[in-house]
Amino acid sequence: MNFTISEENYIKSIYHLQQQSGIVNTNSLAAQMQTRAASVTDMLKKLKNKKLLQYERYKGFKLSETGKKVALQVVRKHRLWEFFLVEKLKFDWDKVHAIAEELEHISSDELVQRLDNFLGNPSFDPHGDPIPDKNGRIPTINQQNLTNIPLKKTVTVSSVGNQAPQMLEMLKHYNIALGTQVSVLNKFEFDGSLQIKILKQNPCIISEQVAKNIFVHYAE
Repeated sequence: MNFTISEENYIKSIYHLQQQSGIVNTNSLAAQMQTRAASVTDMLKKLKNKKLLQYERYKGFKLSETGKKVALQVVRKHRLWEFFLVEKLKFDWDKVHAIAEELEHISSDELVQRLDNFLGNPSFDPHGDPIPDKNGRIPTINQQNLTNIPLKKTVTVSSVGNQAPQMLEMLKHYNIALGTQVSVLNKFEFDGSLQIKILKQNPCIISEQVAKNIFVHYAE
């Protein structure tokens, strides 16, 4: 079954909201899509007719198994294209999201599989998000938020929570990227900021807001 670009965008947004809260409501989806609740309601009817949604009375809705499969395919394409743009075309990681938003709607399964094979079947995109395989299986990684790491323990940056271009640009300013080794030297109670040490750099201070968007795992 083929879907319009708008339908795929809604399905993907519902999937991401579902990851956060389990059940999605019209208002949260309207905010995510930056549109009116009435427009969301119209789209939800279409998706329900295509058996992509399940309603829970007085609670909200979530994707059906079929809807989830469609969402994971869109997510898979988006993250593979981001990986391609960064690794092969050398785009900065804060410049690829909008381009991948367009490329994710290419429908050719053969192209997507060839792209996956060409890239070496990567498990994670340039921001550390897992790339679903062709069967919708998602790799997992054992990671923690930087704010929870004990002082002076060396950890490796594994993913970024907020992937807005402004956040990624700030991390680039600090020379923080996936694979960067970092340790927390001090935690300031006044505002939650952290003094951190990046390998081969002088210590610096990052805000609590930035730190909460950095996820890490212990260095090998």
